[in-house]
Amino acid sequence: MRTSRRLALGFAALVAVTAASSHGHPGHAGPAGAEPPYQIIDARPAPLGGRILAVAAGGDLQAVLDGARGGDTIVLPAGSTFRGPLTLPRLAGDRWIEIRSAGADDLAPGRRVAPADAAKMARILGGEGSQAAVQTAAGAHHVRFVGIEFTVTPGAYSTGLVRFGTGEETSAADMPHHLVIDRCWVHGDPARGGKRGLALNAAAAAVIDSYFSDWKGEGQETQAIAGWNGPGPFKIVNNYVEAAGVNIIFGGADPAVANLVPSDIEVRGNHFTKPLAWRKEPWTVKNLFELKNARRVLVAGNVFEHAWGQAQSGTAVLLSPRNQDGRAPWTVVEDVTFVDNVVRGSASGIKISGRDDGPPSQQTRRVVIRDNLFDDIDGRTWGGDGRLFTLLNGTHGVVIEHNTAFPTGSVITVEGPPHTGFVFRDNVLLHGEYGIKGSGVAMGEPTLRALFPGAFVAGNVFIGRDLPAYGTGNTAVGSVKDVGFVDPDRRDWRLRPGSRFKGIAGGRDPGADFEALPRIARAEGR
Repeated sequence: MRTSRRLALGFAALVAVTAASSHGHPGHAGPAGAEPPYQIIDARPAPLGGRILAVAAGGDLQAVLDGARGGDTIVLPAGSTFRGPLTLPRLAGDRWIEIRSAGADDLAPGRRVAPADAAKMARILGGEGSQAAVQTAAGAHHVRFVGIEFTVTPGAYSTGLVRFGTGEETSAADMPHHLVIDRCWVHGDPARGGKRGLALNAAAAAVIDSYFSDWKGEGQETQAIAGWNGPGPFKIVNNYVEAAGVNIIFGGADPAVANLVPSDIEVRGNHFTKPLAWRKEPWTVKNLFELKNARRVLVAGNVFEHAWGQAQSGTAVLLSPRNQDGRAPWTVVEDVTFVDNVVRGSASGIKISGRDDGPPSQQTRRVVIRDNLFDDIDGRTWGGDGRLFTLLNGTHGVVIEHNTAFPTGSVITVEGPPHTGFVFRDNVLLHGEYGIKGSGVAMGEPTLRALFPGAFVAGNVFIGRDLPAYGTGNTAVGSVKDVGFVDPDRRDWRLRPGSRFKGIAGGRDPGADFEALPRIARAEGR
């Protein structure tokens, strides 16, 4: 397994760090494993030391930016408004320019901002119609925004508010890079919504401690954050992210750069949600997190909540390679580590497809789903089928271990062709209606033999009555109370000291590591 490297956005060095995907459980990824990101961005601010360029309210921000040099800080009055589109330039050298609100010093680094902080921010509006608030010149780089509210003229519907890249760059020389959004509020119109908050078609970009809201629309997929033509690495840490369509997606359009796969993506400590009030409103609702073309992705310590059946089936997380327009046969989803997350209040959990079911793509491989809590995965409440996992189109190297889950439907719904290198171990979960069930095959061992050749399925605790066999090494109990949870009535799913399953998984408990969930969710480190 390759060691991760930390890409210092603030400094010019690459520093070796511990492999991100091991997460304290060496050897638990199974024989295939999952490669961690090769580069992890260090998004701490760089020393500047240049000029302080104060822009008065109503001043020409673009002219000041065009005259800035690396190391300069551009300061905007808190509460002031500037109209975009602001075009980020291609600088000489590799020193940073920082664009910040004068009130940003009152926004503590590492604390996620919220709309209540707006008085401390300066505002940059999208231009007329659907023009961006911020866009990039070819090769723009080394710009950091701190304490900025990005929004639209009241009543406008933005098709792309902050655009890092056009999505049409065809060479590395034209690709924007080294761009940071730090403690910012990026939002659409509260009444009309907007199509996209941030387009991440760049290299080396980070979004930290920020707040995305009101990305919603009727009859159109909307996204808070989307990237399809940027190589990465990307850092998305400690943000609140809401969107009706897909809260965050990589892929979904064919890259203009040949063989490009967005790679080295860190998604950690975020809250992805859809407000429950939207269930009574007409917005087009799909998923919370989606990978259609991505490689070496770490998804850790996030909360994913509220995905209901509307435009789609209400699946919270989709991992599915899509050669969207048929021009990118290299499209792939591979080396995904999904660890220490909470997924709750959704119609279904995770759907993984091995290949595009239309144009040619590469095979999905090496996906590790470990130490997650899936709570309230309920088709009756959320308008779907209550499935925990769905596997389609022949994956390779999917490892599902140490999860605690409460689906009302199947544990795994599977269709062929067969899925190879499959591991399912040390999980604690409701068996649901059909357990592990293949299309046209009896549930239990017949499905494993037919569709998971050579699979390793052991150490699982299935909750339910009259269950089929899953092979030796698995246990069935009749009800939730038979597991020995601390307090099921309060949804405390840890195992109490007297549980007969305590410590049976190689010295640790089966199911999720509940001590890790709140620790990681606080987004320790930046």
